[in-house]
Amino acid sequence: MDGSGLVDDDLAGGGAAGGDLAGGDLTGAERRVWAAMPPGSRSALSGLSGADLRSLLLSVARDRAATARPSEVVRRWREDRFVRPARADPRALARVEARMWQLLPADVAGVELSPVVPVGACSAVAPVSQNRIVTTMRASEVLSDPTNALAIEAAVRRRRQSEVHLAAAHRVLRAQDFGSAASAHFRLFALVSSARDTGSGDTQARLLVRHLTYWQTVLAELAPAAAPQLHITTFDNETVRERLADTVRPALDAGVVPLVDEPERSRGRGYYTGCALRVTVLNGSLELGDGGLTDWTARLSGDAKERCLVSCLATERLVDVISR
Repeated sequence: MDGSGLVDDDLAGGGAAGGDLAGGDLTGAERRVWAAMPPGSRSALSGLSGADLRSLLLSVARDRAATARPSEVVRRWREDRFVRPARADPRALARVEARMWQLLPADVAGVELSPVVPVGACSAVAPVSQNRIVTTMRASEVLSDPTNALAIEAAVRRRRQSEVHLAAAHRVLRAQDFGSAASAHFRLFALVSSARDTGSGDTQARLLVRHLTYWQTVLAELAPAAAPQLHITTFDNETVRERLADTVRPALDAGVVPLVDEPERSRGRGYYTGCALRVTVLNGSLELGDGGLTDWTARLSGDAKERCLVSCLATERLVDVISR
């Protein structure tokens, strides 16, 4: 979800680390740590097999856990943004998400995702820095975006299905700092659709109508008084622009939630392909969700004819709006 900060910023680099490997791709903190290590440490660790590296890291974690005191655990619980509980009322959250599931079309398959996904689940298909993702010691990473995970599942299912429509509701964890008032983890309700291109932008238009109609329905029922809007931006794709005009807009015009052109948007260019969308309330001043066309299932399946649309909504933000 680009709207929550997944599009990566350039990392600072330069210098050497530990005297044995070039460190041009390292942050300042990484260079400082490697410089304090004995010469040859980075080369030695980089040369370990995956299994040996995991054994080493697990041993270090076990030693550190053995020294942890109860008072330190409590302090971390209070101060660590990764572990603090969310402020949302889980009962209100469950009611809203239950209704969102009920509003889904019958042919959308629900997926209960694992808390972890393979390392590179985001960075392998999108311009995302691994530094913004919580990586584990077991060749996996904590789920940071359900749309990426659903795209992987969609690529697998497309081997035996003509097209795939998936949904998931999941709490995600992201490593970047959103500010002292923001949580590092939050819930997203996500949709991913994948189908083979039939030409002339017809597949993209059909997927856009499906996702946008669903978000129209959700907002019209759950937040009608919050001035909800859907926003659409095209990125240098004349075919998609034509289908928005002659197919997507006519299909959405009857809805009470307006579809607003947002030609000035540049965020997400390079992350999304063809077009991007946003879900907002309060006349566009508060963003609830984001999405767009991607090449993820095409890259995951090695088939350039695959088309993929992803979108998601932050349900805790929606609950907060509803409760005002």
